[in-house]
Amino acid sequence: METPVLIGGVSAPSSALTRKASSLVEQVHSPAMKNHLHRTWWFSEFLGRKRGMKYDREAVYLASLLHDLGLTNEYAADNRFEVDGADAASRILIADGYAEAKARLVWDAIALHSSAGIADRGAPEVALVHMGAHVDVMGLRIDEIAPSLIDDTLALYPRVGFKVAFQQALAEVARKKPHTTVGTGLADIGRRHVHGFEIPDVCDLLDHAPFES
Repeated sequence: METPVLIGGVSAPSSALTRKASSLVEQVHSPAMKNHLHRTWWFSEFLGRKRGMKYDREAVYLASLLHDLGLTNEYAADNRFEVDGADAASRILIADGYAEAKARLVWDAIALHSSAGIADRGAPEVALVHMGAHVDVMGLRIDEIAPSLIDDTLALYPRVGFKVAFQQALAEVARKKPHTTVGTGLADIGRRHVHGFEIPDVCDLLDHAPFES
């Protein structure tokens, strides 16, 4: 039996589904990306506890660990990477007997995890995955988490070049599916990291709408 990971006296949810999710991300993600997923869960949990929120811990864990499936070769499809990941996670969970209502909650949390100003106004599970991911990616809300908990999380799940690995993964999306980056932060990634990257900006789309004015 696995020894549970403890940080600050708290352990992650443990079930057949959570163990399968953890095993899956081991198979499809690099160490840098895999550790980001685990840190997302822990930062989500710390924020939820700090704020006294009521939420489904297993759903937050599953969404945290599966939220970047759309950045992998195995699960990337034709939509925005967040939607590809949400679709894949929902299929995987429902196939394993997860309730459809809960799978929809996980779908929402993954599909909206990059949507600032929207996700943080959603269900607690949706808000927490968004916030936990952004603690790790940009340091947002990091002041709400005790420094000792940050240190313990980084000791267990070190960053190992995450900033570079994450930008490379996003650049690959911009390279392969530039149409999905219009109006998103991935457009910035494409302009910086993808040679010859060109997409219409929102002004272009407005100007070329099929109306006189």
